[in-house]
Amino acid sequence: MGSSQKTAKSILIKQREELHGLSDLTSTDRNPVALDQQSVGRLSRMDALQMQAMAEESERRRAFDLTRIDAALRRLDDGDYGYCVECGEEIAVKRLEIDPAASHCISCASLAER
Repeated sequence: MGSSQKTAKSILIKQREELHGLSDLTSTDRNPVALDQQSVGRLSRMDALQMQAMAEESERRRAFDLTRIDAALRRLDDGDYGYCVECGEEIAVKRLEIDPAASHCISCASLAER
């Protein structure tokens, strides 16, 4: 494993730890909202429901990012890191510096967005 791959691995591991930490910190924000109108007014409950929905969406995005990071770490371990999973071409170093979890070259990523 080259120095750039070691650097990528350490960045990916750090990102994974940060995402797990954020998930732990926000776990109570995703709890069900109490429907007791005696203790919480209607507008306060609506705010709480909105906050819960935003926390759930943030958690969904974190889960997606964790999946990408774990896949990149597997590619590192398998020796496939830095190569497009679609076409097999080498992924540009600058692209990997910006997003160490990138799994597609710029051409395949552009096609996938269409």
